[in-house]
Amino acid sequence: MVRRGAARVGTARTRTARIRTAAKAAGAAALSLALAGTLGGCGLVSGSPMTDDVHPGSVGAGKPLKGAELTVTSKEFTESIVLGQLMGLVFRAAGADVVDRTSIQGSVGAREAVRTGAADAMYEYTGTSWITYLGHAKPIADSRKQYEAVRKEDAGQGLSWLPPSTLNNTYAIAVNDRTQKKYGLKTLSDVAELSKKDPKAVTLCLDNEFASRDDGLNGMTKAYGMRIPASQVQKMSSGVVYTQVAKGAPCSMGIVYTTDGRIPAMKLNVLTDDRHFFPNYDAAPEINSATLKKHPQIAKVLNPVTEALDNHEAQKMNAKVDVDGQDPHQVAKDWLVEKGFIKP
Repeated sequence: MVRRGAARVGTARTRTARIRTAAKAAGAAALSLALAGTLGGCGLVSGSPMTDDVHPGSVGAGKPLKGAELTVTSKEFTESIVLGQLMGLVFRAAGADVVDRTSIQGSVGAREAVRTGAADAMYEYTGTSWITYLGHAKPIADSRKQYEAVRKEDAGQGLSWLPPSTLNNTYAIAVNDRTQKKYGLKTLSDVAELSKKDPKAVTLCLDNEFASRDDGLNGMTKAYGMRIPASQVQKMSSGVVYTQVAKGAPCSMGIVYTTDGRIPAMKLNVLTDDRHFFPNYDAAPEINSATLKKHPQIAKVLNPVTEALDNHEAQKMNAKVDVDGQDPHQVAKDWLVEKGFIKP
């Protein structure tokens, strides 16, 4: 799956210090570039009407958003695009005229679009806002408390957060069946013990960004007391990590993203972060506050959809795009119809 941030297989959790100092200055420039006329994902970044003839199912009865003109946005990685399409289709079924401005390049551009009113809504991740945009170096371990802290602080930015999903797109270590059975691995603490007892058994594939992040390799090995020599760490593009771990060579384990559709597709096993080192990246609707004040029905329309989102559902939808090659818009539409939220 592609990641929540800069570019495909990037992450919105770009180094905190750099983003915080650059965000205000970069915001306007990023937004203007992002909203240029380039093609992105399943719609023009500059905005194209969502014309689907969809109708209310279990949400949107009575078309409470009739007459509203709403613009949805997203970042440019698979999951974010799919979530943006879910949002737009639900708004459309509830009667709104919807402009699709999904797949904006970079994290700052998408957030700035919502904050400034160039777009009305998107799905964002609590950890991204807390660490990347709001500049907090230390995540809050309790996901609900982190959400509440983000919601409260972002209110001052003109952004309103609706209740979160249990979709938590964070980092994890994954292994294939052979490796898990051979060493009896279930948790990251098990990996730490293995790294001390049999150092050559722990070889790790990861992307370049994870290698340099504060909440990446150095922080993880320190938190768990892992002993992994640099010679046993292989850096590569994120997408290659999955194939290498599935083969078990050159790495016995790899850093993955918990909602990536390639995890079930390649039959990988995610190990439990038993010390809760990695931040929570729970997806939740982020709405321009003025828009939500004008159209408070947005909350009633979106809440049931958000509640239905979890890692398993995200993995299924992401796999249909990244593994099967389906269109993100159609994947989102099929899921909403399958769940009964809308009717075609």
